[in-house]
Amino acid sequence: MRLATITNWAYGATVALTLVSGTTMLLASGAQSDEREAVAQRYRLDQATENLDKDVERLTDHARQYLNTGDETYAILYKRDAASLRSIEERVGHIRDAGAKPQEIALLKDALHWADSLRDEQEAAIAAHQNGDEAKARQILFGGEYERELDRAGSMVERFQDQLDRRTDAEIAEATRLAQLWRTTSEIVLGITGLLFLCVLYFIFKRRVLRPVVRLSDVVNRLAAQDFAVEPPAYGEIDEIGDMAQAIRVFRENGLERQRLEEERNADREVRDLLSRMTQRMQGCDTLGDLREVVQRFVPEIAPELAGRLYLVDQTRNAVVESCSWLEPRHSTPEFSTLSCWALRRGLPHRPSGENVDVPCDHLDHVAGAIPDTLCLPLTAHRKTLGLLYFEPSPGTGRATPEVYLNMLAENVSLALANLRLRDTLRDMAMADPLTGLANRRQLDSMIGAQLAEAQRLGLPISCLMIDIDHFKRFNDAFGHEAGDAVLREVGAALKHATREQGHAFRYGGEEFLIVMPGIGAEQAAARAEDIRLQIGALVVPHHTGELGPVTASIGLATAPDHCPFDRLMQTADAAVYRAKALGRDRVVTATIRQDRTVA
Repeated sequence: MRLATITNWAYGATVALTLVSGTTMLLASGAQSDEREAVAQRYRLDQATENLDKDVERLTDHARQYLNTGDETYAILYKRDAASLRSIEERVGHIRDAGAKPQEIALLKDALHWADSLRDEQEAAIAAHQNGDEAKARQILFGGEYERELDRAGSMVERFQDQLDRRTDAEIAEATRLAQLWRTTSEIVLGITGLLFLCVLYFIFKRRVLRPVVRLSDVVNRLAAQDFAVEPPAYGEIDEIGDMAQAIRVFRENGLERQRLEEERNADREVRDLLSRMTQRMQGCDTLGDLREVVQRFVPEIAPELAGRLYLVDQTRNAVVESCSWLEPRHSTPEFSTLSCWALRRGLPHRPSGENVDVPCDHLDHVAGAIPDTLCLPLTAHRKTLGLLYFEPSPGTGRATPEVYLNMLAENVSLALANLRLRDTLRDMAMADPLTGLANRRQLDSMIGAQLAEAQRLGLPISCLMIDIDHFKRFNDAFGHEAGDAVLREVGAALKHATREQGHAFRYGGEEFLIVMPGIGAEQAAARAEDIRLQIGALVVPHHTGELGPVTASIGLATAPDHCPFDRLMQTADAAVYRAKALGRDRVVTATIRQDRTVA
């Protein structure tokens, strides 16, 4: 039987008993009302009859005082009080309205007749006194007959009041008895109702509620402590307790799902934090090596289940070259053509296996029919392809990183590479001479100190060639500045070619150039200088007017520490080139070792 059926029967019995109890309480209340009405009637009757004795006595006193003193004031008082008395019927009617019974009214009328006869005698005595018959007046008011009549009237009033008292006392007692009876009955019915309610509570809570609720309470406490491993008890009854157990099971399932979602959210937050931290570190990278170190450090933490490589596009060879790798990838070659990857060809992420079947890339090393689940993400920025992020499953993988994070990772790496290339481009523009393409004086100033310090620390020689184009002003004067620029470009190209394997060429200023050759001694530097002089002399500079005349150069050579201290290398080479020009130009002059180093 369901709890609802049991409680409905209990409620029905309780309601019935409550109605009975309410009825008895209403009866008790009615009896109490009767009791209060009897008391009120008694009070009204007392109020209506208490002045009967006082009226007779007051008139008697006024009349006797008048006889004794002769003071007319008492006569006036007597007449006033006598005039205020109503007739017998009026006074009886007032008491009848107060609730007196017929027999009580009859007794009261007799008492009032005696009181009226006394008033007649009082008026006769007053008249005799006024007529001068003092003896008769006193005989009437002070005689024994008047006293007997006065006592008879008082005794009849007392009998009337006594009869009223006995009747009202009986009515009050009966009303009190009935009120107590109905009150007791109501209390008994209420007690039975309470006992029935307690019995129902005992059955429901002891037998059907308390035991399963105690078990469910333990489950709820463990669930409240986030212990979702607890199993709710199996409750087969189809009642509210069973519904509660089902609700707790649903709550546990929701808690497990919420726990899973919280774990996913925490993992998502950790990955986003790693991506943010990685982006910040990449923004602070100055070189490609710094970027490579950041990628190798963070990518395995963001996607621990994926091995991979970072490829960069080499535009000079139209190839994709590995820059770094992590977790030992096995299926992709370190270098391949840009046409070997579908992601680079399409400019979109490419996954040959998984949910969507696709064509595998040519750079993958796989067995026919067993295509690995790889992912290629092109690195693009400003509509230019910069490289490739390659991922493949790593042995012993854990959770799968959502592809959206890998796309975010590729986007961040692309922006970092674009920033590095932009920074390098800006640096090259700031450090390169726009006319010749050689490094300019600014780059020379920023590099020469480090080169000299490194050579001095390692104990290696370092040579410097100061090159000055002979009669450069003649080209400008004869053919214009355009011709002078053409000469400078050709000389710059020759010097760049001469130093492509070793050494650094700079445009020093105007028609002067400078070459720094770390690790090269004086003899080897002299041979290189002579070779450069010959290459310049062999230049053929085209011009719209025809070929320009021969180009020659004067070269000054200095080697530290052979010819000078390290910090005087450029000044010594500059002095040597002035000697070369003074000796007739188109020659190489090597600095001489002076005995007085301080003078040099």
